[in-house]
Amino acid sequence: MIDHCQRPSEWTKYKKGLCEGCWAGCCTLPVEVSAFDLMRLELITEDEAASSLKKVARRLIKEGWVQAFQVRSQLFILEQRNGRDCIFLGKDRLCTVYDKRPEVCRAFPKIGPRPGYCPARKKTSVKA
Repeated sequence: MIDHCQRPSEWTKYKKGLCEGCWAGCCTLPVEVSAFDLMRLELITEDEAASSLKKVARRLIKEGWVQAFQVRSQLFILEQRNGRDCIFLGKDRLCTVYDKRPEVCRAFPKIGPRPGYCPARKKTSVKA
């Protein structure tokens, strides 16, 4: 079964306030980041960004921050917990690095699988 988040055709047209009370579906999408984003997140130094990004990728993969590096585009894909949540998504479904978040996160939903739309859904309460 495909998750609601993975079917952009079912996403909601974005409007102001839609993020309030949302379950953070956008934070379950793969996150492509640049070396600049990694510097902002304080995962690499400026010197590392100016050197071999392949070497940087190997280190970040080993440390569990990144799952892949795309040589052609020079973009890294952040690791996801259980193949789903961004590693920076907290248990409260809020971003733990919001002030340092990558450009792609800052620009969502203007950019993404379906520009102008998002996988917004209200959080569901957990029954004990």
